[in-house]
Amino acid sequence: MTPEPPISLLIVDDHPVVRDGLRGMFESAAGFTVLGEASDGAEAVTLAATLDPDVILMDLRMPGGGGVDAIRELARRGARAQVLVLTTYDSDSDTLPAIEAGATGYLLKDAPREELFTAVRAAAQGRTVLSPAVASRLVSAVRTPRAPGTSGNEPLSAREREVLTLVARGTSNREIARELFISEATVKTHLTHLYAKLGVNDRAAAVATGFQRGILG
Repeated sequence: MTPEPPISLLIVDDHPVVRDGLRGMFESAAGFTVLGEASDGAEAVTLAATLDPDVILMDLRMPGGGGVDAIRELARRGARAQVLVLTTYDSDSDTLPAIEAGATGYLLKDAPREELFTAVRAAAQGRTVLSPAVASRLVSAVRTPRAPGTSGNEPLSAREREVLTLVARGTSNREIARELFISEATVKTHLTHLYAKLGVNDRAAAVATGFQRGILG
């Protein structure tokens, strides 16, 4: 069997010591390769276009160009890379704009080594990655306006709860379908329904609201 190609990374942080530490960590582990480093958001956007990484580890507060603006610009350009925010800050003023801008996930820098590796692997597959501490802080700002006649607070069915729990674990639609013995189309239907009931429009917001309401523990 042909081995999977390594996940390619771009590390973005204004502190050289942090970049060196992350590079050393990932280069010493199997399955990862670091393509480059950037010291601010503007440089990250430029390098992402040149290097085409699978995952960008993005700090948020950086002189010369912050992470949120970079995430927004990467999304505007249709960059293939998934952005995993890795920062010290977990306030609403940091988490909400990053998720809204298009970040695939959000972790704090004190995350254990193996948790970070797992998060990068999940992000590379387009899965939502939110540490519980961060997820619990995501509130109504990441929701879409509710449609007329919907409360955004309807109870989820047992199956919708199962789907949401698996989404919170970073499980893909295909894996959810396999685990629950249903089709991917049915998974998407359940997601559509639970999004409407929670008053959200994406996986990250659904997980955040699930934690907020106690649906997810």
